[in-house]
Amino acid sequence: SALDEYLSYLATFEPNKDWPKSEILAFYINLYNAGTVDLILEHYPVKSIKDIRNPWGRKDLLIGDKRVSLDDVEHGILRKMEEPRIHFAVNCASFSCPKLLPEAFTEAEAERQLDDAARAFINDPLRNRIGKGEYALSRIFKWYGGDFRTNGRSLEAFLNTYLEEPLPEGGRPEFLPYDWSLNSQR
Repeated sequence: SALDEYLSYLATFEPNKDWPKSEILAFYINLYNAGTVDLILEHYPVKSIKDIRNPWGRKDLLIGDKRVSLDDVEHGILRKMEEPRIHFAVNCASFSCPKLLPEAFTEAEAERQLDDAARAFINDPLRNRIGKGEYALSRIFKWYGGDFRTNGRSLEAFLNTYLEEPLPEGGRPEFLPYDWSLNSQR
């Protein structure tokens, strides 16, 4: 019931261009994550989000009086904001996804929260294997590679922002299989 109340509360807002970017990011990240949890709970027990028919295309979320899907939020709004760290903030309820933060995103803390999420995901040995000049990365970096290569920056340069030991430029990463099983604390 608390989740239903939260989603109803979010539905009372309609972000617009007058909102600061950090507030828009926080709103839509929170909406996506709450919507995903709600979707899983609605269909639980499931072994994977992919066991649900059209999980990302369902227009189950409300923004004002407009119905939107998880895809609408992720691809139609968040990715268009040209903030690659959103890929470490939104969670598709699968083991290979980034971990959910134990707090909601806020306008005041969004920058720190996005950096924390990126650092945690990139350095997570269950999701990426990075070291000694070789690296095997989450498929997120393959699927959304262009999002990390902005302003002429390479994927390695993006990753190096969050790594203690920098990767050499021009390497060829291997991409790890994606585990779509329902995430849980492991």
